[in-house]
Amino acid sequence: MKRYNPKEIEKKWQKLWEENGFYKAVDFDKKPKYYTLFEFPYPSGDGLHVGHARPYTAMDAYARSKRMQGYNVLFPIGWDAFGLPTENYAIANKIHPRVATERNVKNFKRQMKMLGLSLDWSREVNTTDPKYYKWTQWIFLQLYKAGLAYRAEISINWCPKCKVGLANEEVVNGKHERCGTPVEKKVKKQWLFAITKYADRLLKDLDTVDYPERVRNSQINWIGRSEGALIKFPISPPKADRPRADNFQFSKEVEVFTTRADTLFGVTFIVVSPELAKQWIDLGWKAPKEVSVYIKKAIDKSELERQENKEKTGVDSGIVAIHPLSKKEIPVWVADYVLAGYGTGAVMGVPAHDERDFEFATKFKLPIIEVVSQDGKVHSFKKAYEGDGVMVNSEGFNGLKSKEGGEKIIKELEKLKVGKSSVNYKLRDWVFSRQHYWGEPIPIIYCKKCGEVAVDEKDLPVLLPDVKHYEPTDTGESPLADIKEWVNVKCPKCDEPAKRETDTMPNWAGSNWYYLAYLMQGISNFQFPISKYKEVFKYWMPIDLYDGGMEHTTLHLLYSRFIYKFLYDKGFVPTAEPYAIRRSHGVVLAEDGRKMSKSYKNVITPDDVVDEFGADTLRLYEMFMAPFDQMVPWSSRSVIGVHRFLDRLWKFYNGKINEGKNEELENGFKKLISKITEDLNSLKFNTAVAAFMEFSNKMIKAKTISKNVLENYLKLFAPFAPHITEELWQKLGHKESINLQNWPKAGEVAKETEITLVVQINGRVRDTIKVKVGISQNEAEKFAMNSEKIKKYLGSQKPKKVIFTGKLINLVV
Repeated sequence: MKRYNPKEIEKKWQKLWEENGFYKAVDFDKKPKYYTLFEFPYPSGDGLHVGHARPYTAMDAYARSKRMQGYNVLFPIGWDAFGLPTENYAIANKIHPRVATERNVKNFKRQMKMLGLSLDWSREVNTTDPKYYKWTQWIFLQLYKAGLAYRAEISINWCPKCKVGLANEEVVNGKHERCGTPVEKKVKKQWLFAITKYADRLLKDLDTVDYPERVRNSQINWIGRSEGALIKFPISPPKADRPRADNFQFSKEVEVFTTRADTLFGVTFIVVSPELAKQWIDLGWKAPKEVSVYIKKAIDKSELERQENKEKTGVDSGIVAIHPLSKKEIPVWVADYVLAGYGTGAVMGVPAHDERDFEFATKFKLPIIEVVSQDGKVHSFKKAYEGDGVMVNSEGFNGLKSKEGGEKIIKELEKLKVGKSSVNYKLRDWVFSRQHYWGEPIPIIYCKKCGEVAVDEKDLPVLLPDVKHYEPTDTGESPLADIKEWVNVKCPKCDEPAKRETDTMPNWAGSNWYYLAYLMQGISNFQFPISKYKEVFKYWMPIDLYDGGMEHTTLHLLYSRFIYKFLYDKGFVPTAEPYAIRRSHGVVLAEDGRKMSKSYKNVITPDDVVDEFGADTLRLYEMFMAPFDQMVPWSSRSVIGVHRFLDRLWKFYNGKINEGKNEELENGFKKLISKITEDLNSLKFNTAVAAFMEFSNKMIKAKTISKNVLENYLKLFAPFAPHITEELWQKLGHKESINLQNWPKAGEVAKETEITLVVQINGRVRDTIKVKVGISQNEAEKFAMNSEKIKKYLGSQKPKKVIFTGKLINLVV
């Protein structure tokens, strides 16, 4: 018998699949369409590790099964190749980012083909291709024309290591999500996208798609919609015994947002962020020295330090605010626990009903006034009460319940024109500028006479110049700023000297719309105008199933939903949401339980596994190791177990098989078809592989086995292990690829003639008896009463009641 040799068979079948174009999707085919994909990879210098292979192999099995079920499946691939990781890799290895990208893509492509993935390579895209990024720039221009792309001077997150500005979503626990460096704050002019204008729709339309609860909740929490009121507190010179603030031309009021207007009479202080206080200084406020020193120290801290600092710090500004209803004077403090990026940059301190305010007031001996009581009585307490209740100490609003009282207070504020009901979002507009080389140029020109001028569509793409020196600068400017021959241009409007925008787009820019690029690639290689693609968008969109990492939930997933919704509003795409179903796979850890990393020297590559055991073993183990959405450590021992299973299957199909009727096996196989089909639809790959293993043992032990079971087992198994099944299918005498076969149908399962009757006494199982299907209660009672075990348990007792369900009988004594 010829031994199982994956190296010998896998490359042969991969070549045949590619030559025959089995996996090319057909636009406008009469078959029902099915568009599925995983997030296209960022081609790093390290290549793939086995964690990357998990979603690729699982989604491949899914796509293959859909083709066999009669769908016109689009399962495309591309490269998300612009951005910091490639630039940093290029700098470290002293090569140009373009060269690094080409090398990395070549290696990734080799690895992915090695896995036997049924990808449509004819639609391959690369975000660094000028034909591709002219569309990324075109989308920017549409947003600019609509007023959704704008430039503003703002305080941004700055990574001192990568020397680049970051969006809020790219900062995790106060650190750059790519390199792990603590971020700093820096004030710069930046391009932003007004994603906040879409906040309500991004929330509401989550009800129209099928996302896992944790993904849905992450987006809901990140957007952070809250209903409440904006309240204006006029500010004025302080009392004589306070440090004097000499100039009040910088601001006439402090505006705060609150979700608890019912607690307004409990405000005993106002806290402003150090950034807002700094703005006042810049506008002319002569702050006391101790206040200026505090502001500078606070601004120099990272947001992480400020959020994690359990010790409350702050300083009395010397300014007083006037309560909008009671007209009492309230001190204005500056404290670093208030962040500029959230709300208005100022909060009203209600220490009786907010734990953070309670701690602050306790430390600085500020008044604490209870205004919401659980029972309508005034209490003394040692911690804040944050729940609803009955209003007290609130002048004419006493006795009202929180909800009603809050609504009436807002109406009163609106009447006095010192407040209004409002909706606030935690979400901030998306910072879109990056001060690095390896990204899409922003298609804007600056003219002294005309101001900002958009590059004309006919002049796209604005090409990224080929340069020798691309390292980030210490000035905070992009390296492109030094390329005078590229920067200096003529204004498209007045023909006077002008300059190009030198910031580039973030690495998220190209991934906002790549799922549309696959469709465009199939039509006319990215030619303008967008109307060319109307029908193909209508045929394929939305994506039926999209798999990706949880870490992209508030980054790529949110950004791309926003961009797609904008394109929908403009009439360019046919649906309001790009992804009908979203699923997220679990991370594969190293064998030591840590994240795979070169620094830990614990990385396992697909090359290592495929070289020793073959691609089918790797594919099966990736699917078998754990539920698809759960984190799991790698286990080399388990890989060996999966390989042994394939080896046993190989020997069985290559050995002597006694063909013949076997009703029990046939019946079991029909159940297997249903099981595998259901598991695939639910992405329960691990239980599907387990079912294959279990049934293979039955086949091997069976004295006879029908040709129907032999052949259809291979068809079912083909999406999971495509190479070995092709080889065994051919051995059974078939010339046409197993890829082209129809998915087996379960049909009618043969009726069971015998069941196991469970016999209980007072609800406890005391015996099980094999009986014919369909017995009556009387017959069941006879079987039960004649059982030696039951006689022993009953003794002289007789059942007072008998409960019979068809497969269970319970004797109550």
